[in-house]
This record gives sequence, C-alpha cells and structure tokens, in this order.
Amino acid sequence: MTAPSPALPGVPGVPGVPDRPAVAVARKSGSSGRLRALDGLRLVAALMVALYHYGGRDGDVSRAWGASPRHEFPHLSAAFAYGCLGVQIFFVISGFVICMSGWGRPLRSFLASRTARLYPAYWTALVLVTLVFALPWVTYRTVSASDTLVNLSMLQQPVGAERVLGVCWTLWAEVRFYALFALCVVLPGATRHRVVLFCAVWTLMAVVTTASHVEFLRVVFMPEHAPFFIGGIGLYLLHRFGNDALSWGIVAVSFLLGQHYAVAGLWHPPNPHYFSYRSPYVIIAVLAVGYAAVTAVALGWARWANWRWLPFAGALTYPFYLVHEHLGWVVIGALHRGLGVPSYATFALTVALMLLLAWAVHRCVERRLAPVLRAALNGASAGGARRRGGGGGLH
Repeated sequence: MTAPSPALPGVPGVPGVPDRPAVAVARKSGSSGRLRALDGLRLVAALMVALYHYGGRDGDVSRAWGASPRHEFPHLSAAFAYGCLGVQIFFVISGFVICMSGWGRPLRSFLASRTARLYPAYWTALVLVTLVFALPWVTYRTVSASDTLVNLSMLQQPVGAERVLGVCWTLWAEVRFYALFALCVVLPGATRHRVVLFCAVWTLMAVVTTASHVEFLRVVFMPEHAPFFIGGIGLYLLHRFGNDALSWGIVAVSFLLGQHYAVAGLWHPPNPHYFSYRSPYVIIAVLAVGYAAVTAVALGWARWANWRWLPFAGALTYPFYLVHEHLGWVVIGALHRGLGVPSYATFALTVALMLLLAWAVHRCVERRLAPVLRAALNGASAGGARRRGGGGGLH
C-alpha cells in the first residue's frame, strides 16, 4: 500500500463551474507535495494487524507460542483483538489514494500502476512462505502445488483454491475496488460529478445487495467493505476541492454504514468459548479514530507530520503486511519455544525482523521489478517508469 504523491496544481472546484479531470487543489504536506502523514498511518494500520495476528486471536499462532496468546499476554490480548480493524482503516486510505492516483490518468497507465504495485512483493511473499513452510523442522504446511500456482494469479478466492497467505483476502477486495473504479471513473475520465455519482451508486448497490442476499451482487459490490473505500474517496474529494457538504455527506454515510458492518462482523455476546470479547463501542471508537486521522491528512491538519522517514515507513507497509503473519509464526516459535526468549521480547523482535524482511523485499524486489513491469505494461521504458513512480492504496 504506498501512497502516490503527485503535486496537485489547480484551484478548488466552484459550484456551477464544470469539473475538469486535471483540476486539483494545491495542498502540500512538504516540498514534494507528498502526504507523508498518510504513509505513517498506513504503517500504523499494518502494525495493528500484526498485533492481532500475533496476540489477538487463537489458532496457528497459539502453536507458535506453545499456548494461547491470552496466557502469553494476559493484560493486552483483549486489546490486540481490536487490531483486525486496521484492515478497515487500510480500506479508507486505499479509497483516498486510488482516487488520487486515478484522477486524470489513462486507463492503461492506471492498471499498469496497480499491477506493478501489487504483484512483485506478492509473488515474493508467496515464494518465501512456500519455501519456509517446506523446511522439515517447520510444523506449518503450505497448500497444494496446484493451489500455489493459482495463488500466483491473486484470484484464488473466487476459484475456490486455498490461500498461501492468510492476509490475501484483502487483496481480492482491493482488486474488485480497482476494477469498479477503473470502469466507472478512470475509463470515462475522473470528474467531481462522476466520482460523487460513483460513490452514490455504489453505496446504494451495497445496501441493496445486503437486502437481496444475491451472491453475485455480494461478490461485485462487497457491501461489508464498500463503505470504507467510499469513505476514503469522499475524504479525497475534501482534500482536492475543499469543504463541501456533499463530500462530507459521502464520508458521514460511509462511516455510519461501515461501523454497522464492522460491528456485525466482529461483535458477539460475551461467551467464554471465544478468544476475546470486543465491545461494539470500542469497535466504533477505533473506526472513528481511523476516519479522523485520514480526515486530518485530507484537510491539511497533519502537515506538521512531515518527517523524512515517513515515506520509507510507508514503503515498508505492503511487504510487511504480506510477510508478517505466516513467517512471523515461524520466528515466534524459534525465539520463544526454541530459544526461550520471553513473550514480550519475542513479540518485539518478531515485528522488527518482519520489518527488516519487508525492507529487503522493497529494496531488492519492488524497487527493481515494479518499474520494469510497469514499463512493460505501459509500453514505456523502465527508466521513464522509474521517474514517474507509482503508488498504492491499501498496499
């Protein structure tokens, strides 16, 4: 998930004046115009997910610890269980960034950028997990050879193949969002009117899908995820065109619907058989904080967060997100059960090692392969693709 950072020349849209795809508000968080605070938010969301995967649930991670995380982190495991909401915050950021990166861009360039951004690190993570899980002393096992090959396409979920990476279900949601946005906004050309209409129609179809219980509509319009992508788009409209009641309405409705789907999916009555109990009030509060943080970036309130290391942190987010879960289990088992490292030290060391691995993937794979792939898909030179760069939404 890296946020693209074009400078945004232009002036705010004015009621009654036709939209033009190239018009934008000049809101810069630094000399390069990069929204550096958004990079920091993306890494925070990724770390939230890591907290959940390492200490906020049972399952395979319990095998890594040798006991339930509730016993390893008796005072924090209940808080770690809310870390899964980092995914919803990712989706809000993705809506913002994809609207930004797709505005005024040809369809081919948009699709080339998305493909080059997603696949190199993804393929690398698949290979790493498959190879590590094949080691004789590792107790985890990856999927069949056939399903592994299907995973290379990133289309394993719709065809019913097992996933190599547990987190890749979010990529299937991202791909569907990219497809909808590309067909409805990028292909005809982005304008404020068209983007607002896209948000309105998608919101309507999402709630109709929930009411109709038609599986095809659920796959296409993904009502449980749509509000968060739409909320991010609404926040980008505020960033680009300034305060506007319609854009605020898009953000407000997306939050109201999004918190409903999040609570419905994550809340349950108190039950000792569940790993943890998530309060609906805390779920709503975490989402509200996530929305508020992206809103602060959109409105320029986070320009003070302009540290030079933030883009680097943002660059690590996507590879860290891909590798941290399954490879983290192996590291946790080796450190905690193999070497006897205390739980909290194991937790911190595992996160640090996964960030180091993410840096290696970014440096050795993404920076080398992504420009080449983007250039090939664009029909341009690799050098030109490197100069233009490219960003990501969730990833």
